[in-house]
Amino acid sequence: MSMELPVCLWPAGAELGEGPLWHAASASVYFVDIRGRRVHRCAPDGTQRRSWDAPGRPGFIVPANDGGGFIVGLDDGLHRFDPESGAFFLLRAVEADQPNNRFNDGFVDADGSLWFGSMDAGEADPTGSLYSLHPGGRLTTVDSGYIITNGPAMSPDGATLYHTDTLGKTIYAFDVAPDGTATRKRVFIATAAPGHPDGMAVDADGNLWVAMFRGERIDRYNPAGELIGTTAFPVSNITKLAFGGADLRTVFVTTAWKGLSADERAREPLAGGLFTFRTDTPGLPQHTFSLQDIA
Repeated sequence: MSMELPVCLWPAGAELGEGPLWHAASASVYFVDIRGRRVHRCAPDGTQRRSWDAPGRPGFIVPANDGGGFIVGLDDGLHRFDPESGAFFLLRAVEADQPNNRFNDGFVDADGSLWFGSMDAGEADPTGSLYSLHPGGRLTTVDSGYIITNGPAMSPDGATLYHTDTLGKTIYAFDVAPDGTATRKRVFIATAAPGHPDGMAVDADGNLWVAMFRGERIDRYNPAGELIGTTAFPVSNITKLAFGGADLRTVFVTTAWKGLSADERAREPLAGGLFTFRTDTPGLPQHTFSLQDIA
């Protein structure tokens, strides 16, 4: 249950805000604007804002544990991003042979594996895939045939992976073996409600929080797939959320103005902003990825 209404921390005006990340080491929030080709950072109260231009469309950002820095999924693969210099360095090419694809969403699990998805930039062809990059550098294609991949997230025990087919309005669950292999794909949630399921996050109780693009809300489901709550927003396009703050009970939420008409944008002046609210149930800690595992 949310304890307060969402408020806008930073009216960033992101065309396609995505990938909020609570970076505990610097007590700051990072997020990306995919279409604006920018990486943003601020303090948890919305101050100390800083932005960097990216040499491509940044689909996600996750923290690295080797000398600081971050991993960012850009058009041609996985890059290291150094916020001190603002520089990006290509670490591993992924889908460099698919120029019409881009990356869209990713996260690091407790075992240090990076899960991330690709998609058709034109949002028309099923050329997207879900990948996992395991410790040691093994890259696996987990699933394919998606137009828009979204929201990879993991249950607290690491046994269940959740992944979204946004245009299909379906969230799938997979069993995850100890070696990181994902099997037994099945429908977890098929939603006919307004909006499309976008990015997701799991809380400490195993509930799945789903950002609804064109849905003006975040929906919350228990591990059985039952809708147990919703949080309404003053903007249409909710893209993803992350739990943060010292107690992991502060939720940070990205939004977008992509696809809004001029009239809709006038009615939603905060579209593309970074929002926050508090919740009773804490989230899970953000894990880091080892740069040694990426080559």
